[in-house]
Amino acid sequence: MTHPEDLWSYPEIARYIGVRPDTVRSYRRHGLLPDPDAVDAAGRPRWRPDRIRSWARNRPGHR
Repeated sequence: MTHPEDLWSYPEIARYIGVRPDTVRSYRRHGLLPDPDAVDAAGRPRWRPDRIRSWARNRPGHR
């Protein structure tokens, strides 16, 4: 089971792929980021790190 503290938010994803959090938000707005695995109590989306690692290998502009 994944605990909320184990999930990544925009800043963690941005740090992992080397972009700004706003870039990750833009990916989501344009349908380029997978749907969140959870939404925290404040309404912020969260993703499983393994899912983001897999997505990052094939993300837009990544070679």
